[in-house]
Amino acid sequence: MSTDAQHPHHPGGDAHCGGRDPFPLAGRTVLVTGVSRRIGIGHAIACRAADYGASIVAHHYRPHDASQPWGADDIEAVMASIRSHLVGLARLIDIPADLTCPGEPTRVVERATAAVGHLDALVCNQAMSSPDGPLSEMTEAVLDAHWAVDARASILLAQAFAAQEGFVPPAAPDAGRRHGAIVFLTSGQGLGPLPGEIAYAAAKAAIAGVTLTISDELIDAGITVNTVNPGPVDTGYVTEADREATAVMFPQGRWGEPDDPARLITWLLTDEARWITGQVISSEGGFARWRR
Repeated sequence: MSTDAQHPHHPGGDAHCGGRDPFPLAGRTVLVTGVSRRIGIGHAIACRAADYGASIVAHHYRPHDASQPWGADDIEAVMASIRSHLVGLARLIDIPADLTCPGEPTRVVERATAAVGHLDALVCNQAMSSPDGPLSEMTEAVLDAHWAVDARASILLAQAFAAQEGFVPPAAPDAGRRHGAIVFLTSGQGLGPLPGEIAYAAAKAAIAGVTLTISDELIDAGITVNTVNPGPVDTGYVTEADREATAVMFPQGRWGEPDDPARLITWLLTDEARWITGQVISSEGGFARWRR
């Protein structure tokens, strides 16, 4: 009878076992969209990817935040914060762009590749928060605006990213080149209602729904595609009353923090996740919508 160390399918017999690489994204470049606030998920993703050794291309569009109740952050301070996480020769490039403009998603990818040569991963974190509303108040303009930001831009960013050459299938990790990775962000619209957010829920549902189809198209090109629902995350938009009222719905008694989903999202960019594709994964900390 074989021992664990002798068994080829047991972790103890894996020739590749050993300590985990502390910089699993070293030498790679990650484009993260929607990186405009230090309290945001995009900033947390960029910082964690930088901690993992990646160079970062940070897209941002400050005018959107300026139009929201929480206001805009200092972009230079946001970039300085990310820069403090860079390792070794890793670089930070920031690209301001309105992704609703015709051709802008493709131009963002083109500007990024012109600056760094090649993108290894893409995280579509951009989102439109408002205006929105219930069905009775919905308009064509609001529906179209959310579609443009929350769904169309992500699809077109993925298209431009996938047009790059040089990826290899995730089943061939030793081929000398790296696999590509795309992570979309959705919301919890399939797990419970989003009252007063018809346009946002519809656009985010489209991204969750198209994940498997895009992943099927891109896997032979060596690109994994997954979508993450970060759950309720405190990014500075909730009132103290709402925070306290909803905290009881989390087993740990707190809202999600930006780095909570960022850990999962950034891991999906590494080779450890190269066998995962076509998935919609929730990172909600056990959020229980029925607890009131």
